[in-house]
Amino acid sequence: MAGRLSWLLLGVLVLAQIGYPLTGGADRARLTVATVCLGYLLSVGHALLSRGLRVATGLVLVTTGGGLAVEVLGVATGVPFGGYAYSGQLGPKLAGVPLVIPLAWTWMAWPAWLAAVRLTRSGTGRVALAAVGLAGWDLFLDPQMVAEGYWSWQDPHPALPGVPGVPVGNYLGWLLFAVLLMALLGPVAGRAAAAPAGPRDDAPMYALYLWTYLGSIVAHAVFLGLPASAGWGALAMAAVALPLACKEGALLQQKTIRRGPSLHPDRPAG
Repeated sequence: MAGRLSWLLLGVLVLAQIGYPLTGGADRARLTVATVCLGYLLSVGHALLSRGLRVATGLVLVTTGGGLAVEVLGVATGVPFGGYAYSGQLGPKLAGVPLVIPLAWTWMAWPAWLAAVRLTRSGTGRVALAAVGLAGWDLFLDPQMVAEGYWSWQDPHPALPGVPGVPVGNYLGWLLFAVLLMALLGPVAGRAAAAPAGPRDDAPMYALYLWTYLGSIVAHAVFLGLPASAGWGALAMAAVALPLACKEGALLQQKTIRRGPSLHPDRPAG
């Protein structure tokens, strides 16, 4: 059930993201909000159906609640991302933060966490890898959203080469806060959060992470006119995306071999 529903939602999400470069202005802003809501529903729904109510509740408390708290703090004080402010294009705000923003933290925190669960059994390694997996996404996210005018920094210096408008300190803030989120997620959500689900129940989340990686590279480099952020994001998310792709590719190859035609000694295959 978790796998089938998650694949369906992922398909709708992909279609929405493909439509992003085809829109503009208010329509693009509305599509952005809808996309984040779809991603949130996908991640929370998958956590609930694959691992139960405690995990889903823990995910929401830590990533949605924590995301809102750090964004309110950031807008009010500039800590930990630097001084920034949101425009009014992303819908209603609470304490200066659009309500859709905390949902985005949850949307990508869950697949980053599950990718880390897939790649390592070490608790410390899982937290570190999941944090890098989440923070790496911001190398795509912030340049794209700043280019659209959804938020801006008071002093965007120093910035990465080719990516003006976003201070380097923002990315470091993301990494530090991502470490905190992932360190809290396991204890709050319980052991089931780091336990394997059904045979392929987590596959949609791996696909979400890999689609985000590859789709963002193509979108930034080809459709959005952001080639530098395409490069920086590709490097940052590769730490998780490439090992995950290799592991899933090897598993798929093994399954293909096992399901191939068996050879009988007395007759040719075919």
